[in-house]
Amino acid sequence: FQLVGEYGLRNKRELWIVKMFLAKIRKASRDLLTLDEKEPRRLFQGNALLRRLVRTGVLDEGRMKLDYVLGLKPEDFMERRLQTQVFKLGLAKSIHHSRVLIKQGHIRVRKQVVNVPSFIVRLDSQKHIDFSLKSPFGGGPAGRCKRKNMKKGGGDDADDGEEDE
Repeated sequence: FQLVGEYGLRNKRELWIVKMFLAKIRKASRDLLTLDEKEPRRLFQGNALLRRLVRTGVLDEGRMKLDYVLGLKPEDFMERRLQTQVFKLGLAKSIHHSRVLIKQGHIRVRKQVVNVPSFIVRLDSQKHIDFSLKSPFGGGPAGRCKRKNMKKGGGDDADDGEEDE
């Protein structure tokens, strides 16, 4: 259960949720693989499943076959979590810091502030992850400590408040 520490999860339940989600997808894939290749249900549901996995970035474009779905691991889904993406983009100092930033409402995806670390980021939304416009990190109003220091010190303390959030 090294994944809990590596991806900054709160407890093993978060890992179990991902494993259960993966198990459901693999079961659906196994069921579809038992059907004949020309079966309309296999074509329709199989393509829908593969499209969904490619859109979320779990599966590559070149591996769009049901056989590859069986080879997916929990790490593939963990990489697509907002918490991991914020850390990988360099917006946070550590994986745990990224979780705190997300929970405190400092991170937005496109125009929407997202405060759920387990939010699965789609491929097209990945380049739109940034600090919230109302966050002190994203050019919003200064935080409580920074305002206090500016009032006390005459406004010269530019980066005192960012550490005290």
